[in-house]
Amino acid sequence: MPDLRFDHRVAVITGAGRGLGRAYALLLASRGARIVVNDSGGDLSGNGVSAKPAEDVAREIAVAGGRAIACTESVATPEGGEAIIQAALHEYGRIDILIHNAGNTRHASMKEMTQADFDAVVDVHLRGAFHVSRPAFPLMCKGGYGRIVLTSSIGGLYGDRNIANYCLAKAGVIGLSNVLALEGAPEGVKCNVILPGAVTRMAGQRDTSSYPPMPPELVAPVVAWLAHESCPISGEMLVSMAGRVAKAFVAETVGAYRPAWTIEEVAEDMPTVRNTDGALTFPPVPRGFYDHIEYSFSRARAHSEEPAASGRSRSSET
Repeated sequence: MPDLRFDHRVAVITGAGRGLGRAYALLLASRGARIVVNDSGGDLSGNGVSAKPAEDVAREIAVAGGRAIACTESVATPEGGEAIIQAALHEYGRIDILIHNAGNTRHASMKEMTQADFDAVVDVHLRGAFHVSRPAFPLMCKGGYGRIVLTSSIGGLYGDRNIANYCLAKAGVIGLSNVLALEGAPEGVKCNVILPGAVTRMAGQRDTSSYPPMPPELVAPVVAWLAHESCPISGEMLVSMAGRVAKAFVAETVGAYRPAWTIEEVAEDMPTVRNTDGALTFPPVPRGFYDHIEYSFSRARAHSEEPAASGRSRSSET
């Protein structure tokens, strides 16, 4: 296979001054992309501003022969998101790729989490994804091409203790990605989600001594493929952790049907409701939302069309 290159493509990467974002920026730049290295340079909690992380990465790319500019605007506000995209337009005249990777952490249990802790994390991870996607998306649609990669987490799928703010934000990113994938499909714009795992400063509060090798460079090729023009998928989630790459997806059981329910019947049919044999998937693209509705409606129609004297139970035929 020939090298997958990004010549003449412009990529905006948020949180690119360190860790995963830096690895993404260096890899795409090495393959010809022109980069906006966005990073406000704050600490893990999101406080503070420093131009050094973004400028260091932009300089590293330039020394290697690539093209990059630093941008320290914050994704946490609509104005910051707009300014980040405008930096790409001002310097390069276009935007082809958006990778939202910026993140922060504020650990607290649900008993102790403050509103400030909640807002600070949601503002960067979830609202930040919207703040940069909102100005970038119409530009991509107008140009008939775009690749958007949003960052979620296994915490967004499965939850974790003491980071409700983070898990909620990462779950929300998945919904945003599905909408961008759906609305972008007729416009040549694809959007997918990466669920990465790497030992970076974000893992600082965990004991990583028993972890296998997990550098950001193991994740970067997966993100680069999602950002490449040859990527055929949209509205999907890829996991990349410790060298394993996998697809994550939402599934449903076949379930049970009754034309009317009592509380007792819900309890009675719960083994069928929870039986995962023959699980169903409804991919967001091209029409998972409507396929889901149609499937549920078809069960009701099938029941209404049964002969009244069939003798069938009202309970859960599949």
